[in-house]
Amino acid sequence: MIERIPDMVNSDAHLIRRGRFLSTTFLVEIGDRGYLIKIIEGRVVSITPGPFVTPNYSFALRAPRDEWEMFWKKVPEPGHNDIFALFKRGKLKIEGDLHPFMANLLYIKDVLAAPRKEAA
Repeated sequence: MIERIPDMVNSDAHLIRRGRFLSTTFLVEIGDRGYLIKIIEGRVVSITPGPFVTPNYSFALRAPRDEWEMFWKKVPEPGHNDIFALFKRGKLKIEGDLHPFMANLLYIKDVLAAPRKEAA
């Protein structure tokens, strides 16, 4: 599911425009699998699956696989509809340099929610 994010994000001109000032790499952990998402000027240029020896990223978002699967449903249930809902329930850990994360919060939320467009 996460592998499709570059196509979904990079085909959305509005989303790219909103993220145009963001260039960073962040880690998303889905259960025991890590993925480095590299963004340059609002475009997702790569998603690199782990494992990693010493990954270089600005911040990390870590949650169990089943939580991400519920999050990516076309219409997620309450408590799974937003990354902060996951965080509030203690299912998501947010670590690292929070400045690029919080400064571009709506963009990051939409990037992570992009797989909902193709969900069944």
